[in-house]
Amino acid sequence: MYQVLTDRDIENLGSMKMIIEAITRSFEEQSNGTLISPPRFRIETDLGDLVFTAGAATALDKVIGFRVYETYKNDVDGHGQIVCVFDSENGVFKGIIIGNLLGALRTGAIGGVAINELSRMDAEQIAVIGTGLQARTQLEAAVAVAVAVAVAVAVAVRNIKNIRVYSRSHDNRETFAQEMSKKLNTDILPVTSSRDCIEGADIVICATNSVTPVFEIDGLKPGAHINTVGSKSARKHEIPFELAAVSSVIANDSIEQLRAYQTPHFLVGTPDESRVVQLSEIVTGRVSGRRAAGMSLCFAL
Repeated sequence: MYQVLTDRDIENLGSMKMIIEAITRSFEEQSNGTLISPPRFRIETDLGDLVFTAGAATALDKVIGFRVYETYKNDVDGHGQIVCVFDSENGVFKGIIIGNLLGALRTGAIGGVAINELSRMDAEQIAVIGTGLQARTQLEAAVAVAVAVAVAVAVAVRNIKNIRVYSRSHDNRETFAQEMSKKLNTDILPVTSSRDCIEGADIVICATNSVTPVFEIDGLKPGAHINTVGSKSARKHEIPFELAAVSSVIANDSIEQLRAYQTPHFLVGTPDESRVVQLSEIVTGRVSGRRAAGMSLCFAL
């Protein structure tokens, strides 16, 4: 019998720890060649696109399915995403998930895996730039990792003592700090500039809709790890171009997708493109992750 789930069901279904563990299994399958995950497919119209992502995990979780979402202007009620899941061994329909939360949790969990693999073990301070749903799930995953989440192949312990958040909107950053402090049971300080936010931060989370860099590279702490989930094209990008060149590790969850964007990723065609490694290869130890005190960068696509 199949299930029909909504955002409310997903909220009550499990913890971020469980989601990070599921994403880690997917990365293991990707590295071992049992995950099928082609680039996104789009149906384009003048007003907006319909975007399909499909995949199959055939070894561990034995599921196959797709997600579909739209890119129309978000100025009316009723926007949402659909995820359909089937059994990859017999094709039996297992269920459908309606809503936006699962996609954000998935991206947040990818960020959590990246933090687990690439951030300093002695990390104490997190900076969050952005206050939307993606920023919330990225921070939730970061804190989950920080409290000793067992992520399949490693246990990361981060003694986080300070979390700061910045948004151009005073109300948004104040609300974010209040709500996420309560949810995560930790103090979060709203600050008035991105420079104040990233000063001294070991982990920087960028999750904005900005089309220009939201911080300057000289404000970063040496050895910081940066997760970015916002715009990343040559013309629209939330992080500085030069950040890639000074990062000792550049990782992402799908190099194939990075090269398949309709609007090219800003690393495509640059010397740094060849330095991008699959996060899955780091998870399974086929590629080294954290390198001494160098900076690291992860694009969640």
